[in-house]
Amino acid sequence: MEYPFSVIAVDVGGTKIACALVRYECVEKAPVIVEKRSVPTHAREGGEAVLDRIVQAVRAMKAFALESDEALAGIGVGTAGRVDARDGSIAYANEIMPGWTGRPVAARLRDEFGMPVAVLGDVQSHALGEARWGAARGAQTCIVMAPGTGLGGGLIVGGRIVRGAHGFAGEIGATPNTLAAGDGNLESVASGSGIEARYEAKTGTHLSGAEISAWANEGDPAAREAIENAGRALGIALAGWANMLDPEMAVVSGSVVKAGPIWRDALQKAYIEHAPAVLGGLRIVDASLGDAAPLIGAAENLLDSLEG
Repeated sequence: MEYPFSVIAVDVGGTKIACALVRYECVEKAPVIVEKRSVPTHAREGGEAVLDRIVQAVRAMKAFALESDEALAGIGVGTAGRVDARDGSIAYANEIMPGWTGRPVAARLRDEFGMPVAVLGDVQSHALGEARWGAARGAQTCIVMAPGTGLGGGLIVGGRIVRGAHGFAGEIGATPNTLAAGDGNLESVASGSGIEARYEAKTGTHLSGAEISAWANEGDPAAREAIENAGRALGIALAGWANMLDPEMAVVSGSVVKAGPIWRDALQKAYIEHAPAVLGGLRIVDASLGDAAPLIGAAENLLDSLEG
């Protein structure tokens, strides 16, 4: 494609579907979201209904692009669920997206629009966006960790997202945790839902993650323990990943980051305690693109696929 051109980018979550027009003016300049629209996912209506809604969103954005004389390179999608790297279908999705498993996302969009399509997992898209144009811009190797309701991640090596043999690389939430808490994997301790479950198991009271964070900062011992355990578990795991990848930096995003200094101090301390001294200076930085990251990452993945 000759500059300028645009990519239709889609971010599919359990709550909403965001669709944007991402414009590229020149090779040195960061892409710009010139139009963005969102519709409810209505995930409970099933996978086929969600896919229909994506098609409608892309059709409306394509019409906007043509009216604006935008040259379109294709469609990039970042979506909840595990994406099969071979054909862009959904290999697996949990109960948040019932009926999403097996949906042929890439094939359906190609058939509908006759354009190049590339599909990536939502957190992988987030990671690629941050690596190319966000907090890790310029880094050739980095780890992106997103502790929110769940715990997702993305690995960047050589400036590109690592997808693995099937497309599932970066599923860090399934990493075994090393603390005597949780249900055996890292997500059960380090995610927002894990924090809530651990606090409830300790006190018999269910609170939201934000409420637990507030109580922790007020000095509540059980709340502080849950927040510190979340940070510590992630820090220990990060030390292991850093040993394998030797990254230039690690990027954190997601709602758990809002837990503040108690969480961050526990993360940093655990990392330093478990990483070799030569890796002790790893920068752990906050994501910077917000909800634009998965859209920009989806667009970047589309461009990468065209190079291939």
